[in-house]
Amino acid sequence: MKFLPAFLFCAATALAVGCTKNEDAAPATVASATAQSTGTPAADEAERLTLNQDLRSVYRYTVTDINGQRVSLERYRGRKILIVNTASQCGYTPQYTDLQTLSVQYANRVVVLGFPSNDFGGQEPGSDGQIANFCSGVYNVTFPLFHRVSVAWSTAIPLYRFLGDQNRNGVLSDRPTWNFCKYLIDESGHVVRFYPSAVTPLSPTLLADILTPSTQVEAAQVRQ
Repeated sequence: MKFLPAFLFCAATALAVGCTKNEDAAPATVASATAQSTGTPAADEAERLTLNQDLRSVYRYTVTDINGQRVSLERYRGRKILIVNTASQCGYTPQYTDLQTLSVQYANRVVVLGFPSNDFGGQEPGSDGQIANFCSGVYNVTFPLFHRVSVAWSTAIPLYRFLGDQNRNGVLSDRPTWNFCKYLIDESGHVVRFYPSAVTPLSPTLLADILTPSTQVEAAQVRQ
């Protein structure tokens, strides 16, 4: 026979069209998911998720530094990270001195990351440029500083919503209540401890946690 029966021809045609539509839909779905997870270049903060990433690691996150550059926290893998919400007009602002000392003296063990925020007492009202000039000019800060963000729970950036939610980080649900609260992250990007504002960067407790191998640091929170 030179021609297929009509019903077989229709079935074959429908199958071919169906396959074509499915193949076109898959890339569109992937592209859509990627766009949702990475955000846009204009976004201040975004989550960077892949199937191979540890969902309880800060390495999932990409943030914007004080110069407007996007920074993946993956770059700090292998050292502990001390994440601090900072302010320039706070009674705790002199902690910048100890944070700088910590970042220099223990550079092989820990990296300090400062996230300026105006959430508490309106004590960080300046622009990124003003904050950078203040920190470098008054306290000689050389550790990484980031774009001024919100860390208060209702408006917090994705990184801080992760840090303050035990369902996400697997360890604790402590959230910043004032400027200069601190989170210690281990060498694999996992949350280890939370320290209230009054715990200074060079306090024996915090130093001990930094110098102790992560496998021996019991996940806990430090109270005032």
